[in-house]
Amino acid sequence: MAELLVIGNALLNLSTSVDISFLNKYGLKPGNSILVEPHQLPIYDEIKKMGKVEYTASGSAQNSARVAQWMMGGQRKVVYVGCIGSDENGNQLKKATEEAGVMTNFQVEEGVPTGTCAVLITDKERSMVTNLGAANCYKKAHFDTFIVPIMETAKYFYATGYFLTVSPETYEAICLHAVSSNKVVLFNLAAPFVIQFFTEKLKTILAYSDVVFSNDDEARVLGQTFGWGTDVKEIAKKLAQYEKHNQNRSRTIIFTQGVHPTIVCHDGVITEHAVHKVPADKIVDTDGAGDAFVGGFLAQYIQSKPIDKCVLAGHYAASEIIQRPGCTYPSSP
Repeated sequence: MAELLVIGNALLNLSTSVDISFLNKYGLKPGNSILVEPHQLPIYDEIKKMGKVEYTASGSAQNSARVAQWMMGGQRKVVYVGCIGSDENGNQLKKATEEAGVMTNFQVEEGVPTGTCAVLITDKERSMVTNLGAANCYKKAHFDTFIVPIMETAKYFYATGYFLTVSPETYEAICLHAVSSNKVVLFNLAAPFVIQFFTEKLKTILAYSDVVFSNDDEARVLGQTFGWGTDVKEIAKKLAQYEKHNQNRSRTIIFTQGVHPTIVCHDGVITEHAVHKVPADKIVDTDGAGDAFVGGFLAQYIQSKPIDKCVLAGHYAASEIIQRPGCTYPSSP
C-alpha cells in the first residue's frame, strides 16, 4: 500500500555533453529548464547524431519518486502516476520505474509518443529542453477512474510545477482530498517559467501546500512575481505566511542554494543547513540534483522524521546523484 503518491510528467531523458555554442544556437542557457519551442525541435535528432547519448527514465517528479524509494530500501511505499505513449520508450519507462521499486499507474495514450527531455551538459551544468509528448496528455478521467482509490489510502502527495502545465485540475482534486482528510500536500516550484506564466494556477496550489520546495533562483523569481523582493530568507518567510487552506499545520519552506546552505522556514523560524560538499573532481553533472534532494527529503518526511533529518537526507541523496550521470544512484544508500 502506497503512503506517498507522486504525480507528474513521465519522460525519457536523452543526456549528452555539448559546448556553449550549441546552447547559443538554440537560445538556451546553462542551468535552465524550458518546454521546447518549434525552432528547437531539431535538438533531439541532432544530439542523437552527435553520439554518446545516455537514455534514462526521468521527469522531475518521477526522479524524486525513484530516489525516495531507493532511500527507503525494500519498503514499497511510493506510487507514481503519469502518462506515457504506447511505444517502446513508454515500455522502457514503466520497466525502469518499477525495477526501482516504485509502483506505477500510467495512462497510456495511443498515437502520441512518450515524452522526451534533452539534457544538455556544459561544464557540469545542465540545460533541459522538454518535449512533453504523451506526458502532456494526462487526463483527469484517468485519475477519477484509476487513481482515486490509491489516493484514498495514501497519506502524502507530491507534484511539481511542471504538472500545472498539463492537468492542474487533477492535482487540485488531490489537494482538496488532502485538506478534507488532513493529509500532507508537498509541492515544488520547479522552474521560473511556471512562476511567470502559470501564476494563477500556482497560487491555487500554493494555498493547499504544506511543504514547498524551490531553488534560490526560482525563489527570487517568485519574490519578484509576488512583490516580495529578492532576499531569499524574506521570501521564505512570506511564502510560509501565504494563504493556506489547512490550518492544522504551518507551511514549511525549503530553498536549496547549490553549494551554499539550504534555507528552511519551519514553524516560522528560519534555519540554514550546510550541504554535503563533494570535491569538484568527483562531480559528473548536476542533472537531477534538486530532484534527488526532494527524494531524500521525502523518504524521511513520510516516516515522520524531524525536518533537519529530512534535509540531511536530501543533501546526502543529491551528493550521490551528482557523482553519476543523470539521476542515477548506487545499488543501495
